[in-house]
Amino acid sequence: EDMIIRRAGVFVTIFKNGDLRGCIGTYLPTRESIAQEIILNAVAACSRDHRFDRVVENELADLKYEVSILTEPRKIKNVQTHDPKKKGVLIVSGDGKSGLLLPDLDGIETSEQQIEIASRKGGIDLLYDSVELFSFEVEKHTHKDTD
Repeated sequence: EDMIIRRAGVFVTIFKNGDLRGCIGTYLPTRESIAQEIILNAVAACSRDHRFDRVVENELADLKYEVSILTEPRKIKNVQTHDPKKKGVLIVSGDGKSGLLLPDLDGIETSEQQIEIASRKGGIDLLYDSVELFSFEVEKHTHKDTD
């Protein structure tokens, strides 16, 4: 019932044999419910992530899914106290570009790494662009094998 009533940003991540296969999401709600956000972002993750070819039917048995429900982004006041294992980062430039990185990703140990990668994803030059940094937490739901 909560998924039909509540609104939130949602990211859907698809993995194939442990490797990223697609990830699309919204950091603020764009639909009437979390359920609608999940459906639309799941379709986008398998068909519109520009880094990957579209998912095809014969791959479906090999896919695992992760749904991250985001809290509302809050401005980061102190980068040194930002924990990339517990909080994601959203970077927004003065001209409207943005980049986002979910928390607790393999290989991301520092807030500086997380901010650098998020800025590259958003096409933001940290040396020249004015930016605002936001953090958020996620409620993560992962695919569990039932075999």
